Amino acid sequence: MAEVKPKVLVVDDDALQIDLVARTLRADGFEVQTSIQSIGVSNVVRTFLPDLVLLDVNIPALSGDKLVALARKYAAPGTRFILYSACDEGKLRSLAKECEADGWISKSVTGAALASRIRALLPRREP
Repeated sequence: MAEVKPKVLVVDDDALQIDLVARTLRADGFEVQTSIQSIGVSNVVRTFLPDLVLLDVNIPALSGDKLVALARKYAAPGTRFILYSACDEGKLRSLAKECEADGWISKSVTGAALASRIRALLPRREP
């Protein structure tokens, strides 16, 4: 029986950042889909059915913190929404709590540490 890869949707308007995160997560065994804009993310959440959505906070048109409530309506039960930003960690933590995100990760966390943090935030699967 093949192992089911955790599915992560990465939403960031920085093409270099999104590529780096996607390559890092794929190399660590994740199935990754990306979106460079916030418009349309609800549709991607509905069709891709990610286990976790990593949302950049500073996206034009609809910021990550505003997108949490909107996209959650279309997500499978248990989908985790995580804010992702280079802003001050105290501010990021407060923003995540305010918009009822399931957590936050600073953009200073990269590579294996990022993959590890995401694994720790994934919803628990039934065996």
